[in-house]
Amino acid sequence: MRYMIAKPSEYLIVTGSGISDIKLVKKGWIWPMQSARSFDISPMNYSFDVQAMSIEKLPFTLPAVFTIGPRDDPESLKRYAKLIASHDMSGHHVTDLIKGVVEGETRVLAAGMSMEEVFKGTKTFKQEVFDKVQLELDQFGLHIYNANIKQLVDIKGYEYFSYLSQKTQQEAANQAKIDVSEAKYKGDTGAKEREGLTLQNKAKVEAETLNSN
Repeated sequence: MRYMIAKPSEYLIVTGSGISDIKLVKKGWIWPMQSARSFDISPMNYSFDVQAMSIEKLPFTLPAVFTIGPRDDPESLKRYAKLIASHDMSGHHVTDLIKGVVEGETRVLAAGMSMEEVFKGTKTFKQEVFDKVQLELDQFGLHIYNANIKQLVDIKGYEYFSYLSQKTQQEAANQAKIDVSEAKYKGDTGAKEREGLTLQNKAKVEAETLNSN
């Protein structure tokens, strides 16, 4: 019999005599015919360059960094303890699992969208990737604490995002020129109107002066 205490970022998994499934505790007595081991719940960073393809079969890359760890609630911790805790979070098993989820959800989502829809709805696309990945990770008791999904990148030979970006910049520049021209036109028109009003007022005053005389 021994007394065990987990570190602040750890839990103890206790199994064996008198326990039908598993028991998660921060500290406690470990009785004869029971075993216990600790697992860390500190989140870790996972970096991926996910290659996906639009509905037109145009490929692109989605660079992303996810900060992922066990969700600190009883049900999630229990799932994590059973399915993941025996593996190193930085090891190939967990990394490949998370990468598979991220790649799978990104590719399925991208395959139903045109390249222009992906480009124009980049913020929405990234949020949908986040939501779908989180939904899949829930079954493992994992939680995305932070996600930095970077700017979508062209694959060499398919510079579609670069083209759309240049097109958007050119359209913005043209619109700016139109706005400046309209503002100048309104300014000139306003000045002429004010000048005409001034002449009218001057003529009115002169007329009234003559009449009074």
